[in-house]
Amino acid sequence: MNNMTQNLLVELFVEELPPKALKKLGEAFAELITSSLLLQKIASADSVKTVYATPRRLGLHLSNVLVKAPNQPKSIKLMPKNVGFDASGNQTQALKKRLEKEGGYWPKDGDKLVEKNDGAITYIYLETTELGENIEGALNFALFHVFQNLPIPKVMTYQLADGWTDVKFVRPVHGLIALHGASVVPVTALGITASNTTQGHRFEAKQSVITIKDADSYEAQMLLEGAVIASYAARRESIVSQLASAASLAGIGLQAIDDEALLDEVTSLVERPNVLTCEFEKEFLDVPQECLILTMKANQKYFPLLDAKGKLSNKFLVVSNITPSDPSAVIEGNERVVRPRLADAKFFFDQDRKKTLESRVEGLAKVVYHNKLGTQGERTARVTAIALSIVKMLREATLPYTADDKDHFDVLASKVGEAARLAKTDLVTDMVGEFPELQGIMGGYYARHDGLRDGVAIAIEDHYKPRFAGDALPRNHTGTVVALADKLETLVGMFGIGNLPTGDKDPFALRRHALGVIRMLVEKNLSLNLLSLIQSACSGSAIWPDGWRHMVEVGKPPFPSVSEAIQEFIYDRFAGSLREQGYSAQEVDAVLSMRPARLGDVTKRLEAVRAFAALPESAALAAANKRVGNILKKVEGTVTASVNTSLLKEQAEIDLNAALALVQPLSDVAYSRGDYATSLTALASLKAPVDAFFEHVMVNADDAALKANRLGLLAMLHAAMNRVADLSKLAS
Repeated sequence: MNNMTQNLLVELFVEELPPKALKKLGEAFAELITSSLLLQKIASADSVKTVYATPRRLGLHLSNVLVKAPNQPKSIKLMPKNVGFDASGNQTQALKKRLEKEGGYWPKDGDKLVEKNDGAITYIYLETTELGENIEGALNFALFHVFQNLPIPKVMTYQLADGWTDVKFVRPVHGLIALHGASVVPVTALGITASNTTQGHRFEAKQSVITIKDADSYEAQMLLEGAVIASYAARRESIVSQLASAASLAGIGLQAIDDEALLDEVTSLVERPNVLTCEFEKEFLDVPQECLILTMKANQKYFPLLDAKGKLSNKFLVVSNITPSDPSAVIEGNERVVRPRLADAKFFFDQDRKKTLESRVEGLAKVVYHNKLGTQGERTARVTAIALSIVKMLREATLPYTADDKDHFDVLASKVGEAARLAKTDLVTDMVGEFPELQGIMGGYYARHDGLRDGVAIAIEDHYKPRFAGDALPRNHTGTVVALADKLETLVGMFGIGNLPTGDKDPFALRRHALGVIRMLVEKNLSLNLLSLIQSACSGSAIWPDGWRHMVEVGKPPFPSVSEAIQEFIYDRFAGSLREQGYSAQEVDAVLSMRPARLGDVTKRLEAVRAFAALPESAALAAANKRVGNILKKVEGTVTASVNTSLLKEQAEIDLNAALALVQPLSDVAYSRGDYATSLTALASLKAPVDAFFEHVMVNADDAALKANRLGLLAMLHAAMNRVADLSKLAS
């Protein structure tokens, strides 16, 4: 290691930080300091960053940090030569003032003026040296940068010890360590001057004040003297290991529930984790396990234990922040705390089952959904109408159908109507009132208790799916139809009143709803036309309130209607999803620019485009297709895609027409049966006649009839080439 470099340690000692923000705060704190020091060239690309974050500290260890950044040559463009020097070659006042502005005085040792030609003008440049910053100045600037840009969820204002000065930060700061090797860097931040001392675990540190010997001893000293695992990643890993060990000891086949968000939050609550096994009375297992799991996770931050089949046991794990020699008091305390929570859940469950879901329908009229969109009762009526219209569209897409098909759709319509009408009734139950996250899930339980058909109960439970990226889709046809209707109602309602996502803000989760619609249409391969589906949801049968359709962004170009705006929104989400799946932007644009009505066909179209692009003829055909499109765009009026063979004069146009007559039927047959790859590859044989046409035929002939006929031939070619995708998008 260069004797001019040492490892750097920075630690900010604070009061307990918000646990849900700690991981992000720790990473940002370390990254902002590192990036600032790199920019000031006092750290290098070889510097290794180690992040520290606990409930009471944010920290960074950074290797290979210089005592002083190297000086850097700097060239400053001043002014044209004829402005900076007079006719005698003396400096003008303008140049002298500019030099004073740049350097304070002139000349300085090593500085010089040079002349450089910039086009037709000769400019004067100041060649100087920018002095490198020392570690104190660089770190002071880096800390200032941190406190300006740290992603603090909510700023807290507090007073310093002088009783007068106000400071704003996420929590009050009580200490600052800044060590370059073993030397304290005398920086100041938030009213605190850096030192080499900190505090360890609130209850289990060996001493109240810990003196850090040097930057490299911090982590070990904090563990041995302070009883603190300073590294967030190491602490999380310790919890994962202890959870697995405790679960295996608690019972054969038991494992802690897999919940990354809970794991992150618990890691942010403890400085030295100690996992303990607790249990509750088995009688509580009569309550739906989702209720028990949620109350243990959300309210107590416990890890429920599940058996190999995913069934909840009566044991759970607690991540404690203390490690007493006798943990029985801690275990008993946690068991005592969880008992009333589980008793509440059991009480809610028992009370809710005294009323049927049917009896709760009327109560939805008293629950406001949105001040511009009415009550949950009105929303339920809209979802039901949209769901039944989807069944009708599915029925029509199946025509002609057999008697068995008719019976199937009649039963489906009955189940869909019942499930849609009852889907929101659990919103007025005690359990969902206490735990909103259980909506839908509890509806399924109560539907089974009421003796409803299992398909209806499953649909009620599943109609919010997919709730998040990667979530399962509804399990049956009834649930799929109701889920589609529910998401479309939300999209149409919010677009209608102008509540659209902006930037990274999407309070009504419209992007997630759009992706849910896409996934159901694609993965269930539903024979539904996207635009027709949206237009049906926008129709009057959905009972939209007066004044709903007043969205200012819609009703003017490029979107003349709410339905078309939603269609574009969904295609935009679909494009992003497909790119994430590995399709190129060109491939996605080529297919989606055609606005395919059935989203279930899109993947097949993309694979066909990819296969076509691999053909040796593809580049030339794509370029020709683009050229044809540009020619047709410039034509005033409508071009009829037809050819009068008697007007074909040149051999190249006769050959192209003959080739098209041979290829198009083959391509059309393949297209009609959904064999998009064959439909596209059939076009490869058109390369030679297309090339010859553009080489030997003048499209814009003086003879109007001849010109119109050639444009008609090009229109036929364009239509044949762009059924599966817009091939011009593949042109480089």
